[in-house]
Amino acid sequence: MGLSSGIIQIKAKSSIDVCAALATRVKSRRLELNLTQSGLATRAGVNIETYRKFERTGEISLRNLVKLAFVFDLTTDFDVLFSQRNYQNLDELLGMENGVRKRGKKL
Repeated sequence: MGLSSGIIQIKAKSSIDVCAALATRVKSRRLELNLTQSGLATRAGVNIETYRKFERTGEISLRNLVKLAFVFDLTTDFDVLFSQRNYQNLDELLGMENGVRKRGKKL
């Protein structure tokens, strides 16, 4: 995790790292707002033990994560999740304009 202009960036090598970094960001936001773990959990409608486990391990259900985002008024951040594709070059972008695959590739 790097610190750049007050924002903790998620640069992780595994899903565990991503979850831990996200929990750290939520905890930081909670402390900025001077909320206790119990206070945040109550406002979000999340069980306090569930929230404590999240801060400790990074494990939480998507539904509970969204509930926490509502407390912080950050639900629009979910709008960009999985929504953009990064192209390596112009040829790749132009190739995608011809047709977008409608189903996944068989493994």
